[in-house]
Amino acid sequence: MRTRFGLMLAAALAACTLLAAAAADAASYPDKPVNMIIAFTAGGSSDVQARIMQKYWNKNEPQPWVFIYKTGAGGAIGFSETAHAKPDGYSIGGVNVPHIVLQPLAQHAPYSIDDFAYICQVVNDPQVVAVRNDSEFKSVSDVFAYAKANPDKLTIGLVGPMSGHHLMYLDVKAKTGLQASEVMYKGAADQNAALLGGEVAVIFGNVNDVMRSREMIRVLGVASEKRCDFLPDVPTLREQGYDIVSDIRRGFVAPKGIDADELAFLREAFRKIAQDPGYQAEMRKAGQPAEYQPGEQFEAYVRKQYEIDRALLVQFGLLKK
Repeated sequence: MRTRFGLMLAAALAACTLLAAAAADAASYPDKPVNMIIAFTAGGSSDVQARIMQKYWNKNEPQPWVFIYKTGAGGAIGFSETAHAKPDGYSIGGVNVPHIVLQPLAQHAPYSIDDFAYICQVVNDPQVVAVRNDSEFKSVSDVFAYAKANPDKLTIGLVGPMSGHHLMYLDVKAKTGLQASEVMYKGAADQNAALLGGEVAVIFGNVNDVMRSREMIRVLGVASEKRCDFLPDVPTLREQGYDIVSDIRRGFVAPKGIDADELAFLREAFRKIAQDPGYQAEMRKAGQPAEYQPGEQFEAYVRKQYEIDRALLVQFGLLKK
């Protein structure tokens, strides 16, 4: 009996030791720098937002972020890097929606939306219909009426293909019968330059991108649920009679399989940053339309968007049923 009791006691002590060690590990996380994988070039909108957030992470947490840029293929390289990183809590990444939806759907990117643990959303950047200040078009109706009367003559600049801009174009086409000539560009800077240089008559772009050339660009409508704080005098497309809501969301994820306690830590850390008045002020100054969503809500949005985008791509023959 004594021997059995001794064995039981030893086992219990060992279990307690393991639990204490696990608790200590959880309490000390993170105990080394965290890799932040960015899928777009330094200085771009995604990088600027993450840099603002890094400042407040470093203010609150003992370990810094190390930025790792994995660019190319419209973000697919960086998103794949995050999806396939070791789920140890030390590799997280920025993601863009609908990019992380469209790339696996239509471009065979080597990841899926199931490969991520969702930390939070931090930006909701609405898309707009914009022209040059000296354009003959004074409203969204002017643009669509011209396109209807002159099929395929209107030139519309997009960043794409298979981008949020391209998706908005398809949505407009589906709901209005728009017949225009789309012109694709590698990035927003090229798109803006094409509009200002007269290469295209109209662009579908993001608020954050057009704000950089706001003094030379007239925004005719915003594709958002409500008016944008950055453009309070510009009506939404819905206000103008067009049921179009389209945006680029930016958020953060970890690889699927991350420890639940570490994911909870990251979610709480990001929530605190998103609610910091200093962070919010810097986001406004940078022209970043901040909108926080917790991880579960962000994941639900991504999954809903997957179904909407898939149906739209099927409708235009860009994806098989």
